[in-house]
Amino acid sequence: MSIICGLPLLECVYCLACARWAWKRCLHTAGHDSETWGLATAEEFEPVPRLCRYILAVYEDDLRHPLWEPPGGYGINPDWLILRKTYEDTQGRAPSYILYLDHDHADIVFAIRGLNLAKESDYQVLLDNKLGKKKFDGGYVHNGLLKAAGWVLDAECEVLKELVEKYPNYTLTFAGHSLGSGVAAMLALVVVRHQDKLGNIDRRRIRCYAIAPARCMSLNLAVRYADVINSVVLQDDFLPRTATPLEDIFKSLFCLPCLLCLRCMGDTCIPEEKMLKDPRRLYAPGRLYHIVERRPFRLGRHPPVVRTAVPVDGRFEHIVLSCNATKDHAIIWIEREAQRAMDLMLEKDRIMEIPAKQRRTGRKRWLENTVKSTKLHSKGLFRCQCPMLIHLLSMELLMSPRMGRTPINLVVSRLLDHQEKARTEKAGIY
Repeated sequence: MSIICGLPLLECVYCLACARWAWKRCLHTAGHDSETWGLATAEEFEPVPRLCRYILAVYEDDLRHPLWEPPGGYGINPDWLILRKTYEDTQGRAPSYILYLDHDHADIVFAIRGLNLAKESDYQVLLDNKLGKKKFDGGYVHNGLLKAAGWVLDAECEVLKELVEKYPNYTLTFAGHSLGSGVAAMLALVVVRHQDKLGNIDRRRIRCYAIAPARCMSLNLAVRYADVINSVVLQDDFLPRTATPLEDIFKSLFCLPCLLCLRCMGDTCIPEEKMLKDPRRLYAPGRLYHIVERRPFRLGRHPPVVRTAVPVDGRFEHIVLSCNATKDHAIIWIEREAQRAMDLMLEKDRIMEIPAKQRRTGRKRWLENTVKSTKLHSKGLFRCQCPMLIHLLSMELLMSPRMGRTPINLVVSRLLDHQEKARTEKAGIY
């Protein structure tokens, strides 16, 4: 066609498409992904730096004589380490991992390392997938990561079950980085789906923290399991934004320009709404935490801010053209910036802390005004001086959104039912 018309039409169209794609990517910064999200609290973000250090500990051969510990150490007591599995133990079916009994935080931690570039078995786990290949619980998941998680659970099921039953007040936390984050997320899905494998463990005791996560589950699963799975992304990290299937990326390493060309033409010719509506499309799992430390058109690093949400749209859909895209994927940098963000949160909370007496008075007044606004209470409710009922009301109303907020109407109705039952019993006595 170019020869017949005398003009390089195809070349012009391709150049215009590439220019448009590059322009959109250059204008898009990581801060745009989470600019409408809320700020995370110190209480909910507290486990992240600690779990990052636990994941780093998986890389050590001997925790009693560590070689690469971060400033302040790993925070691990070697005597509380239950087991440690290497690639030789897993026979390449899963990355290395440790099982740690954290008595200080009442937590059973299962930590999994990230991708080992020197291990062919890790690439095989990533390549074992195609779009829509594996269905799970009404959605789609990454086939290779699910198989790795299944192998790990079969191998350590009895140990986990024994610990869960022996420490009924401890939480069970799966944590992983990069490739390990996908395996950890799949483990959380399988355990929640088959709670009988671990002695019918309560769903509220199960947690998962996917650090620099791979896109491993469809949107409906990512949102449905947001109360269990948490994903942590540092600024420009490329992996949570890589919508192109991982197997295509690694297969195209020797022809990266071809991959970029196809990606460019796909983004240009296929409407974004059509791509996002594909139910087989995989996403970063669960609730998202985005650590933002750089600002557009500004040099250097700024005090990190942590934003969080469970978005349905805009779950890191665009790759950010940045020289930090691979650096922000490193677990060392994520641990460092997460700890900085945590320290800033604690400092801010300390500065804004309300005196205890004023806090009790303000909370009591707020509770009274909130209950009155429902117009569902009776006059006898506030005459009741029972400390148990007031404590119940305060706990119900002040529950974190992460734990599930109880509607005020339901809380008041519970208290009224309790009061009516007590009055009936009292009348029966007399």
